[in-house]
Amino acid sequence: MADETRGNYAEVNGVRMYYEVHGEGRPLILLHGAYMIVDDMGALLAALAEVRRVIAVELQGHGRTADVDRPITYEGMADDVAALMGHLGIGEADVFGYSMGAGVALQLAIRHPEAVRRLVAVSVSYSSDGMQPELHEMAPSITPEMFAGTPFETAYKEVAPNPDDFPTLVEKLKRLDTTPYDWGAENVRGIGSPTMIVVGDADAVRVEHAVEMFRLLGGGAMGDLAGLSRHRLAVLPGTTHFIPPGSGILDRADWLLAMAIPFLEAPEPGAAE
Repeated sequence: MADETRGNYAEVNGVRMYYEVHGEGRPLILLHGAYMIVDDMGALLAALAEVRRVIAVELQGHGRTADVDRPITYEGMADDVAALMGHLGIGEADVFGYSMGAGVALQLAIRHPEAVRRLVAVSVSYSSDGMQPELHEMAPSITPEMFAGTPFETAYKEVAPNPDDFPTLVEKLKRLDTTPYDWGAENVRGIGSPTMIVVGDADAVRVEHAVEMFRLLGGGAMGDLAGLSRHRLAVLPGTTHFIPPGSGILDRADWLLAMAIPFLEAPEPGAAE
């Protein structure tokens, strides 16, 4: 195939979605967090591209993907990713998502189960109750002015087709963060793809919620007697969601990769080695 590393666009569901392709091999979709662009996933992207064909996307309203006249929702972004996979002729892929991107990945597994082979979901919740109460208290106070001069705003203005739309992105993501949601325990329980749930011990997602998700998926039994689950749970020590610099979960790229790559590469039970 042609070298797509410098990026391409695909028309999906009315969105002109930007994506980059790095590496070769089994496809893996890489999904960033809120306010981020592909470049912010650099350490993970580079290492994953050594073993996979990584399709790194910029979701609705983020970076080089211009916003459209619709709310930003997890369901809508998951449908966009599924449409991108169809555009690229990818029937099934592994998916690695962080924060908002992990929520999109979870919705992709719920709404398009045939599209997801294995799933790594970092800092994800299936309901707003899974987030820390401090986050719920803080979210209504978010304003575009709070981002003035930050790397998020700077990167956006450097690459976005409409650099003045950053305040719109902030307001839409604020609405996303302040709208209660619950995707249903039964839907999590119904995910058939082997799934790795990753959370920091001081994350925006409550550790108890991550454990609950792991148990809904079928994990948490005594492996000595019941055998190991197809799913995995990792709680990273001394790890926050994003700040201060150096302790955020993406700052633990070496830990994440050491766990995620063997999980993604593991043979299915009963498969030939």
